Amino acid sequence: MSRIVLLLSGIAPFVFATPAAAQPMDHAMHTSQPAPEAPTCAPEHAAMGHCTIDSAPAGEASDPDCPPEHARMGHCTPKQASAHDRTAMSEKPAASGTDLPPGDAPAPPPPEDWYADRIFPKDAMAHSRHEMMLENGAQQIGFISLNLAEYQARKGRDGFRWEGEAWYGGDIDRLTLKSEGETAFGEGIESGEAQALYSRAIGPYFNAQAGIRQDFGHGPDRTYATLGFEGLAPYWFEVEGALFLSNKGDLSARLEGSYDQRLTRKLILQPSAEINVAAQDVPENGIGSGVSDVELGLRLRYEIVREFAPYVGVEWTRKIGDTARFARAAGEDASSVSFVMGVKAWF
Repeated sequence: MSRIVLLLSGIAPFVFATPAAAQPMDHAMHTSQPAPEAPTCAPEHAAMGHCTIDSAPAGEASDPDCPPEHARMGHCTPKQASAHDRTAMSEKPAASGTDLPPGDAPAPPPPEDWYADRIFPKDAMAHSRHEMMLENGAQQIGFISLNLAEYQARKGRDGFRWEGEAWYGGDIDRLTLKSEGETAFGEGIESGEAQALYSRAIGPYFNAQAGIRQDFGHGPDRTYATLGFEGLAPYWFEVEGALFLSNKGDLSARLEGSYDQRLTRKLILQPSAEINVAAQDVPENGIGSGVSDVELGLRLRYEIVREFAPYVGVEWTRKIGDTARFARAAGEDASSVSFVMGVKAWF
């Protein structure tokens, strides 16, 4: 028993001394080691959405050509901004565009801080911009369109018909020339006309036109003052109308329209209609008052290229009222059907 007591008395000092020695060591660890640094956000981690890059420290100037995230990756070196630049960047930018308050104040001047001027000489870029504006709105253009050039197979003598126009000018003002007519093989030109018109845009899709028209062919020639319009109506209907006042005081009008129905990218079905009206009888030209004649056509064309398209079709014409009576008196039919084959082209 005495041996056990002696053994316990020898171990006790070591048991109580160990916590006492460990306690100052633990405090030393807490007091002497520095606090861990806050985790940083590397650009590659930010790109994966793991963290967010802190914005530039307050007072640090931001270079638009070298954002902070690019500078941290070593892709560029930001420029040192002057005090004036830092003050300007701290100011709120002026409102523009849809941020402007409503009202009828004059529009703000267009911006002049062209980015290309930082790289190329300003004079060279100003000349380039001037040429670009000319090419996209102020240039003069010539255009020729042959809408109808067709052989007509019909009762009696077959014939040929044409209809086309040409114009030269800009987007607003143009000089326009139009011509149309038909012939009977072996008899020459049955009827024909030519128009010289001043055309001015009155909207995005319509032009107003004024000028003169000259008739030629069978019967007495007439010269007309012309006032009309042409354009693209809603749903892509091409429409055209005109009033004609002859040098003899005869007043007449014409309205026509067509529509291109694309069956495929190259195959197009075009219905068309034309109606002519006269204010009085003109017996020498075979025209009666009221609605003088109506024409309906249906043509199917194939665009080999956009500028060239052969077609086939059918056309029906009907003279009405006194015009039909004048035709019968001259031994002609009041109505006719023609099978047509021709080409549509533009240059």
